Amino acid sequence: MIYIALLRGINVGGNNKVDMKLLKQTFEKAGMNHVTTYINSGNIIFSSEGMSHQELADKLEQAIAADFGLNIRVLIRNLPEIREVISVLPEHWTNDAQMKGDVLFLWDEINDRSVLDQIPVKPEIDTVIFVSGTILYSVSKANASRSGLIKLVGTKLYQHMTVRNVNTARKIYTLMQAAEQEEGLGGIRENK
Repeated sequence: MIYIALLRGINVGGNNKVDMKLLKQTFEKAGMNHVTTYINSGNIIFSSEGMSHQELADKLEQAIAADFGLNIRVLIRNLPEIREVISVLPEHWTNDAQMKGDVLFLWDEINDRSVLDQIPVKPEIDTVIFVSGTILYSVSKANASRSGLIKLVGTKLYQHMTVRNVNTARKIYTLMQAAEQEEGLGGIRENK
């Protein structure tokens, strides 16, 4: 099965610095196969068999703590789960000069549609869609500073999610699809 490990809070604002090549080695030492990384924000694609999402997350969190001395939360999603998110993500959503679009990946403890009731959405500015395991969020750049979701950062709820912009989410999906195709060929190319 092809998975993405989404690490929360690495290489942000100079904190929790982790070299992706070393992180790749950590995953391989932990028994993950066909490991590849995408950009420095903690996106690691790999294959594994026989473990649940939670077992994988626990194993990888322990490996990261042992190799880097950091307590980093790891969120695991498989290819079908990412495929579902991408199928719902509106094609016109981007992260560019006109629009800010994000995918908020949710840990299990808040993975429920009712989480939307806890998010300070301004319906006249923010567009929010719940898909199991994620919240899709979009706002025009002109209104970004007025978005209700700005108030989410720093809250207890925010500690139970990890965010990727929509461009990164789409690229992760493309890389996971390629990994699925290449898995049987004995390897996945490293993407930087």
